[in-house]
Amino acid sequence: MPTSDRATRGLIEPWLARWALTLDGEPFDSLAGRLAPVRVAGRPAMLKVGRAPEEIRGARLMAWWAGEGAARVLALEGEALLLERAEGTEDLARMARTGGDDEATRILCAAAARLHAPRDRPAPDSLAPLETWFGALWPTAESRGGLFVEAASIARDLLAAPQETAVLHGDLHHGNVLDFGVRGWLAIDPKGLTGERGYDYANILCNPDAETAMTPGRLEWQVSVASQAAGLELERLLRWVAAHSGLSASWTLGEGGDPTPALAIMRIALAVMRR
Repeated sequence: MPTSDRATRGLIEPWLARWALTLDGEPFDSLAGRLAPVRVAGRPAMLKVGRAPEEIRGARLMAWWAGEGAARVLALEGEALLLERAEGTEDLARMARTGGDDEATRILCAAAARLHAPRDRPAPDSLAPLETWFGALWPTAESRGGLFVEAASIARDLLAAPQETAVLHGDLHHGNVLDFGVRGWLAIDPKGLTGERGYDYANILCNPDAETAMTPGRLEWQVSVASQAAGLELERLLRWVAAHSGLSASWTLGEGGDPTPALAIMRIALAVMRR
């Protein structure tokens, strides 16, 4: 067994015993942590062991949502999270790539609205403000200049005068809203943020992948679809797309990757704004 597979199983196995789970497939790694399809009392579920503070923060937020717009939390302790498992056959990324882009965008906007809706209980105190979330952009703007400076300027303006603040998912896109069958489309893997609700819609428009997002005319059309579905002012939503794209490019640089796709989406958003 490869070392990475042994490490994944090593983190998963204590929770199998603790929560009386049986494996229902191979454990695997993702950007969100180490995961394993399991069964609990015969029911399908997903076990996730988070790696980063934002994943643990997101798990607390999932519990707070209590299955309202998000997958149900079946158990939560430390870095481990047990969720109901999505078993529907529909896929928003596939939908967007095969002629259903408008429908996928509207489904995502409806999912965001459910998550943003006020609850009758205090929000988790671990949520990170958007100002903190954008922290990687400021030093990149200073060191790299160019589009990063423009992204930082737009972000600072938006953050200085937030509108319609809410509890935010923080990473809402086609891969993080899944088909749960009779339960409908539900969110997974939040980052656990708080701030202007418009931010959550920006990542939708940068997905399901850079190639799709950069298709000529696509962003201009989908931002109109999203602004209508979400009840957001179109130009402000474009500004959030530009700011988020600059932030995404900063993260990519910090990980040693190529920021070009994210910056290309930012250029498109700026061009649409200036028309």
